[in-house]
Amino acid sequence: MIANHAALKTGYGTGRPNPIDIHVGSRVRLRRTLLGMSQEKLGDAIGLTFQQVQKYERGANRIGSSRLFDLSRVLDVPVSFFFDDMPAEISRSTPGNDVGLAENSAESYAADPLAKRETLELVRAYYQIDEPSVRKRLFDLAKALASTSEK
Repeated sequence: MIANHAALKTGYGTGRPNPIDIHVGSRVRLRRTLLGMSQEKLGDAIGLTFQQVQKYERGANRIGSSRLFDLSRVLDVPVSFFFDDMPAEISRSTPGNDVGLAENSAESYAADPLAKRETLELVRAYYQIDEPSVRKRLFDLAKALASTSEK
């Protein structure tokens, strides 16, 4: 009975991904996309299918420590990268915290503009502009357009 209660608190055994796994998976996707790497290419590099990479990126499957280490090497980031920018409510999550946390995290991930492919492709294209002054002018233009749409 206690074991089932703990599973409910963490999201495991409920069919819902744990919010930490969702966050780590989103960071894998972010880095892979910024590098212009396909899920298939990443999977090949670490001995997985692209379907397994998809499950990791959605947080549906938990990434073990050895696999996380492999991912950090292939994606050329420190392991800590996968935990960077974690929202406080997720980083504070423990087996004793709120049951609804996994649901809320999945919803906020879906609404997060940084999780969208369009955003990642835009950032990657932006950093492919070699001339710093052109990049700065594009940045200023985007900010100006955003401020006019807010009015």
